Amino acid sequence: MPYYVYKITQPTPVVKNLDFQKEFESFKDAKKFAREMRAELPLNGGITVKMIHAANQLQAEELLLEKREETVVMEWEK
Repeated sequence: MPYYVYKITQPTPVVKNLDFQKEFESFKDAKKFAREMRAELPLNGGITVKMIHAANQLQAEELLLEKREETVVMEWEK
């Protein structure tokens, strides 16, 4: 399964804009590319770069757009 790199902007808490960058066959190459992209971004620009492992580009986008529940931190874990 290939690795996909996306640039993500989130103008509102509900909307995520995915901008496909590149597809890689090896983890090492994808990781290097994602790190280089992150280094070029401004610190508080509101843009994130994510790498995801998926069967195809459609599945990668579905996984990135999936709403995840926040983890509940118990009192003793703080």
